[in-house]
Amino acid sequence: MATGAPFVSGESCLLIDSRGRQFLVRLVDGATFQFDKGAVPHDDLIGVGEGATIRSSNGTAIVALRPRLADYVLRMKRGAAVLYPKDTGPIIVWGDIGVGNTVLEAGTGSGALTLALSRAVGTGGRVITVERREDHAVHARRLVEAFTGTTPPNIEFRVADVEDEVASSGADRIVLDVPEPWHVIEPAAEYLPGGGVFVCYLPTIPQVQKVRAAIDDSKAFVEIETFEVMMRGWTIDGPSVRPDHRMVGHTGLITVARKRLPKHHG
Repeated sequence: MATGAPFVSGESCLLIDSRGRQFLVRLVDGATFQFDKGAVPHDDLIGVGEGATIRSSNGTAIVALRPRLADYVLRMKRGAAVLYPKDTGPIIVWGDIGVGNTVLEAGTGSGALTLALSRAVGTGGRVITVERREDHAVHARRLVEAFTGTTPPNIEFRVADVEDEVASSGADRIVLDVPEPWHVIEPAAEYLPGGGVFVCYLPTIPQVQKVRAAIDDSKAFVEIETFEVMMRGWTIDGPSVRPDHRMVGHTGLITVARKRLPKHHG
């Protein structure tokens, strides 16, 4: 949907009240959003332009916007744990994921990273997202469709073990948010093209040590690095400027490696 276009039934809408509180709702003909400052009929939102200010039943001003991907990810009804936006951006940048790439992703989880990857690769790319559990895959598809209106044509959902999908995927990028990514190193070393990128996201150092050992043992990768990202907001109120007391600290560790071609002898 184009920025600024009127809202239509079935899409997500982010409501922001005068105190800055945010509410994510799915617009449905005849439905009503209720909160402590009154009620807002969905019919009052459907057909108005994005960015419009409307009034609740008790006169409270509310701004209606389409959710950014970050807004949606942080507020959607998730099943599996979701990747934080602060980690999604670095995964895409350090993974060198852009227009035209074919990305093999696992696990699909709640579909948050899947949506970001779909945007990054564009209409000329592909995202093959693999989930071992059928119920998680179904839930992820629903969440993706709730944000986009339909399954983007560049996303393919598969239910399988990701290590079994590497050979058939034709991927030049592999992005993993699974507990044991070291099982994928051997097929990644065999089937990624030269210069292809392997990325994995793990919560603990012992897991990172194990995947790094598998990467080293394969002797198939260069530019290997592991890092984490922390995010701290700031309060800006006129002359009063200070860092927030709380920050989004450790959530996970990102490991990146690039495929090199085997050495030729003779």
